[in-house]
Amino acid sequence: MSTGWGAPDTSPTRLLLLRHGQTPLSVERRFAGRGDIPLTEAGCAQAEAAARRLADRKVDAIVASPLLRTRRTAEYAAAALGLTVEVDDGFVETDFGAWEGMTFAQAREHDPVAVDRWVSDPQAAPPGGEDFAAVSRRVGAARDALVERHRGRTVLVVTHVTPIKTLVQQALLAPVQALYRMHLDTASLTEVDVYADGPMVMRTFNDTSHLA
Repeated sequence: MSTGWGAPDTSPTRLLLLRHGQTPLSVERRFAGRGDIPLTEAGCAQAEAAARRLADRKVDAIVASPLLRTRRTAEYAAAALGLTVEVDDGFVETDFGAWEGMTFAQAREHDPVAVDRWVSDPQAAPPGGEDFAAVSRRVGAARDALVERHRGRTVLVVTHVTPIKTLVQQALLAPVQALYRMHLDTASLTEVDVYADGPMVMRTFNDTSHLA
């Protein structure tokens, strides 16, 4: 992470990381990468609940992955907050390649060697897809650019499982393998503060109290 942002700040850039609402693939626990999957009816209700939760927060900007499920989730928040949505390709989900739409069990049945390699090595990619090490570099660059644009502000980032886990992993200075040890629910909120002199601090993780 770059530390060339100038003098340390007393007010960090706060990233409110919102996972998109439920989709047909998330219900069935299938790999959902770059496919443009819509929200389910329940997913829309989750997005609306998250928007109500955020309506009382001071949010300065909204950034979303370019995929349909994140943009639709962001639209609910934008309506509640009176903001527009900025699309950022850097926060798109991992490309799961040939495994897109498969369950984990189906992928293992199709190619057990590739799956075993993938779960043990962050530099191993699904066939035709993207490895977690590459995702980490991409998301880290997107985070740095976002902080440059919105220094000291609170930004809602509507994105996916892997980018959120990656930002948490980087905040905690954990190895990339930590991605395999986190669980994120649909429409959950995670908060990370980014300070200009380098450190990041995780404030909350996988908060779903607004969905109760």
